[in-house]
Amino acid sequence: MKIIVIGKSGQLAWELSQLSSAKHEVVCLGRNDINLIELSSATETLQEYKAEAVINASAYTAVDKAESDVENAYALNAKAVGNLAQACKNLSVPFVHISTDFVFHGDKGAPYLPDDGIRPLGIYGSSKAEGERLISKYYPVHSAVIRTSWAYSTHGNNFVKNMLNLMNTKPELGIISDQIGSPTYAKGLAEACISAIDNKLIGIHHYTDTGVASWFDFAVAIQSIGFELGLLDKKIPIKPISTSQYPTPAQRPHYSVLDKSSLAEALPDISLIHWQEQLRNMMAALPKT
Repeated sequence: MKIIVIGKSGQLAWELSQLSSAKHEVVCLGRNDINLIELSSATETLQEYKAEAVINASAYTAVDKAESDVENAYALNAKAVGNLAQACKNLSVPFVHISTDFVFHGDKGAPYLPDDGIRPLGIYGSSKAEGERLISKYYPVHSAVIRTSWAYSTHGNNFVKNMLNLMNTKPELGIISDQIGSPTYAKGLAEACISAIDNKLIGIHHYTDTGVASWFDFAVAIQSIGFELGLLDKKIPIKPISTSQYPTPAQRPHYSVLDKSSLAEALPDISLIHWQEQLRNMMAALPKT
């Protein structure tokens, strides 16, 4: 099967590109390869590439910048997604789209189910929610939305690599301890996307690594594993701070743990692994300084 991945530079797209095999040919398209804002152009491009399935791994992910860049955030996270859904419908190919925990408010106090009501706090979450709505409107029969959170990879910029850099250069760090979620190794998310295509997944589902953490917990684990693996030559003090001590233009959900049971049931070939084990797997693949 020829799977077209929308997004070329992102960490999920890179992980998906590593999954090309005799069974699946994975081709990643960047912004210069496909025009997502024009429906006819998007359809023609997917047809030219002989797409047999499409995974949308592209998004406007600059959460804080989105608050002042509303038009571009909605163009990529909503309009482009609606066009992709319609293009896939025109070609009768399955469509998998990646969404986010930011569609939720964060005040539930328990893991969010896929059918829980959404209430985004900012433009990023609102634009992603609109993308979900357009998929449901245009192509509900052969499309799947997979919400995820706190993704990282050996490729690209992410929290893990940023923390390692800061731990090597700063005398101490203050990390937010009152935002709770689940880190996700993008390699596992990529495998879930391929499985979603293979198993003809439809509807909205959640995928993250298992377990729960604050950003502070995440940073402490990064330092511990990094020191053990020789990625850090020393340990520095890491202090928990509150969200109010680190104000940002966009609000974040305080609790956005996602319930993954529907996806686990629908994709029995996927193993859900604890975030600390996946963090170790990813960090073991990083080059030592």
